[in-house]
Amino acid sequence: MTSSSSVPRRVAVAGASGRMGRMLIEAIQASDDCVLAGALDLPTSPAVGQDATAFLGRASGVAITADLREGLKNADVLIDFTRPEGTLAHAAVCAELGVQMVIGTTGFSDAQKADMEAAARKVAIVLAPNMSVGVNVTLKLLQMAAQALATGYDIEIIEAHHKHKVDAPSGTALKMGEVIAEAQGTRLADRAVYERYGHTGERKEGSIGFATVRGGDIVGDHTVLFAGTGERVEITHKSSSRAGYAQGSLRAVRFLAGQRAGMFDMFDVLNLK
Repeated sequence: MTSSSSVPRRVAVAGASGRMGRMLIEAIQASDDCVLAGALDLPTSPAVGQDATAFLGRASGVAITADLREGLKNADVLIDFTRPEGTLAHAAVCAELGVQMVIGTTGFSDAQKADMEAAARKVAIVLAPNMSVGVNVTLKLLQMAAQALATGYDIEIIEAHHKHKVDAPSGTALKMGEVIAEAQGTRLADRAVYERYGHTGERKEGSIGFATVRGGDIVGDHTVLFAGTGERVEITHKSSSRAGYAQGSLRAVRFLAGQRAGMFDMFDVLNLK
């Protein structure tokens, strides 16, 4: 169900009535090379049965459905920013139907990641904890900084999100830690410190600390601090809107037009490798 670059990509959106789903649908509608082909939501959503672009004050002819196969029947690719369990269920059916996936869902366990890899042997998937082009450029900067500041600098990752976010640290913060650790020839699992409370003793040499803030309607702020003796380097990315995630997702959709199968990330999409 893949299409050539000269033909508009037919895109389905999971979680169509959510904040991110609506942002994705609006971006697809504004695009000249993507068309909305399906809109999915939970059976309990009051939006099921409604036109997917009703919130924009116009009709698309695509109704929001809880029937996964119905929602995917006309699609080349599914964009999924939902929850791990839902995304895995979607991936199984997408692999069966030959529908590609762009996945921004976070919070996958190692076993769930393995299931995603299995699906990627059948269809092409872009999986990234953050689809923002700016965030992924930030990850590249972190890679460079981590290599240059490998000794003599303590590393702390501070992230802030809205009060409704259910996982912590954010998938983006964890990805930042992974990129830094890998750039220094190590594993994040061996260096991460997620909690500090009470008498913790001195900071452990080589650790990567995480701090999490949750409140209000913060879309997403991430700062990585490299603290040395006499100086510190801070690399920060701040999101004021989910629009950046939507535009990055569409870049991933376009990238997949040339792929048959395999697991890719935004570094592949943006040619940052």
